[in-house]
Amino acid sequence: MISKGKLAQIHIAKAQLGLGDEEYRAILARTAGVSSAKDLTNRTVGAVMHEFRRLGFEPKPAKKAGRKAPRPPRSRQNVMSKIEAMLTHAGRPWTYADGIAKRMFNVERVDWLDDDQLHRLMTGLIIDAKRQGRYPNDLA
Repeated sequence: MISKGKLAQIHIAKAQLGLGDEEYRAILARTAGVSSAKDLTNRTVGAVMHEFRRLGFEPKPAKKAGRKAPRPPRSRQNVMSKIEAMLTHAGRPWTYADGIAKRMFNVERVDWLDDDQLHRLMTGLIIDAKRQGRYPNDLA
């Protein structure tokens, strides 16, 4: 049995090609030896999709495909202020953040982190705050 995604792709191809039920089932029988797409296996689905592509089907990439949108730039001062607020709220000193920076990035101090590392450190502190039940209600 094939995945729901592959089954959906087959039905999208059928609709895009404008195939009638008889034509569609004839293609399934000719390429995979089945009368229903539900009976396809992982081995036979490739032959069916190849036939659909030969007939003109052009699969579109998933909406999630591609690169992530870049993070909106934050000023370094805003990120440092947020880190300071999270440390204060948790009752932890700056040396705690320095220790995290050392473990995460092998950098001795938070002040020496680049912007990406600083953002990742802040994300780590947010995750910690959520685990401890201090976020988002208290820091939002």
